[in-house]
Amino acid sequence: MGLGYIGLPTAALIASRGLEVIGVDIHQHVVDTINRGQIHIVEPDLDGLVHHVVHKGHLRATTQPEEADVYLIAVPTPFKDDHVPDLSFVTAATEKIIPTLKNGALVILESTSPVGTTEKMRALIHDRRPELNGDVYMAYCPERVLPGNVLHELKHNDRAIGGIDEQSTQKAIAFYKHFVVGDLHPTNAKTAEMVKLVENASRDNQIAFANELSMICDKAGIDVWEMIALANKHPRVNILRPGTGVGGHCIAVDPWFIVSEFPEESKIIRKSREVNNYKTEWVIEKIKNKALAFKIEHKREPVIACMGLAFKPDIDDLRESPALYVTETLLDEGHQILQVEPNLQNGHGRELTEASDAVKQADIIVFLVGHKGFRSLQIADKKQKLDFVGML
Repeated sequence: MGLGYIGLPTAALIASRGLEVIGVDIHQHVVDTINRGQIHIVEPDLDGLVHHVVHKGHLRATTQPEEADVYLIAVPTPFKDDHVPDLSFVTAATEKIIPTLKNGALVILESTSPVGTTEKMRALIHDRRPELNGDVYMAYCPERVLPGNVLHELKHNDRAIGGIDEQSTQKAIAFYKHFVVGDLHPTNAKTAEMVKLVENASRDNQIAFANELSMICDKAGIDVWEMIALANKHPRVNILRPGTGVGGHCIAVDPWFIVSEFPEESKIIRKSREVNNYKTEWVIEKIKNKALAFKIEHKREPVIACMGLAFKPDIDDLRESPALYVTETLLDEGHQILQVEPNLQNGHGRELTEASDAVKQADIIVFLVGHKGFRSLQIADKKQKLDFVGML
């Protein structure tokens, strides 16, 4: 259920083991694309795998679920106003499969969820199909993959698998053994749900430390990249690289699920989110100040190249992207912006500029994402540059 950045690679990987997989998505164009053996996202090696399993007949896509032995839910879980988790997609996916459920079916949630979501979905199923009470197995198993390396990590990373009871846990472990070679760690559903949230809250905290250091060093007139490199020479220090902020559907979202449910206890988690969000606003102010200085000196508005729109290097994913937020904010305020994102297959309604053309046309070049392709760009010395990701 859900054929996005996680659902489609998972479906293709399962199908590659010879299992019959039905991929379900609400978007007809996604279904049609996959049934042609093509993909609608950017992920290395995924296009060839999808083409193979579709033409072998192991994977097909549809907009409506069908009766199955295992149901895997991998739909978005954004948050609403005031960072309250929005479970409407998970609930809708669960409701759609309820009419097709049979005795002995296994339902697995992979969508990032607040603690207790799996039990809530079990209650929903039992409310609609009381005759299935005790006869449907349910478990939670969070994905932990890196965009750009999803297929490898889906197969090789360890997984925490938590059922609503011991039988559900063991049923889910038996299923994942079909396509995961990493270790499968049994637990309960609530613990598995918290594991996912804590993993990303921990990473958010580490990034916040690096981003805070970058702002301190800027004010102190210190090269943050040199400082971090030297500090990391300590055998027990590993400071991450600062950036434009934090994006993506996991790190920028998951910590709020903990804060929403445990507001009094999650002080460090909340502050890390605030620091990383502030870093993006800080970046915007640095760019605007550079633009103002240019205008005063040259008596005209500068052309600004925003290098990168994705939330991290070398992918096309724009979800919660701080680089995209920076670019759109500057556009909304009337700045002359060249948008550069070489990983987008189409502009998604945006007017994009080739990277090489942008650095020729722009007066100010702003590196917002560390795409590998940017490193080989030839930039004239007279160009003004702002580097928030350590590209220079």
